[in-house]
Amino acid sequence: MSSLPKTGVKSAAKAASPARPLSVKSVPVPPVWHAAAKDTEPSLRFYHSKALRTRTHSVLSAIEAAPDAPGHAEALADVVNDLIDAGMDYYFLRALKQANVGFVIEQSARLGLSGAVRLISSVSRKFIVRMEPKQLLVVASHIRTLA
Repeated sequence: MSSLPKTGVKSAAKAASPARPLSVKSVPVPPVWHAAAKDTEPSLRFYHSKALRTRTHSVLSAIEAAPDAPGHAEALADVVNDLIDAGMDYYFLRALKQANVGFVIEQSARLGLSGAVRLISSVSRKFIVRMEPKQLLVVASHIRTLA
């Protein structure tokens, strides 16, 4: 797979999202391997709504500003759920729609993926809501690097 040519998709994704100032006061520094891998490793990203992006950054900023404040874990779990849903839609359902596979196949796929999203979201929520503030900061930092 590494012999595939690079496309402009990653560059387009970077160009579409302007640089944002990041408060580093309370954000842990990502591991060195992650910083190096960011530019050298292949990646797949997806586009999601501006409203979800705004809400994601709002939750991440709140966690970074006051990691010990109550309610952050639930808010982060909600954002993760919505990001999972948006990603599944972007990667799978959008392709089926573009391929014109038909209403029945699209609905069958939508039903199957919604079950998968519910399962993944349920499991991720259980872990996220039990995290300590320092752990939430690490997860928030990771999500920030993806955005």
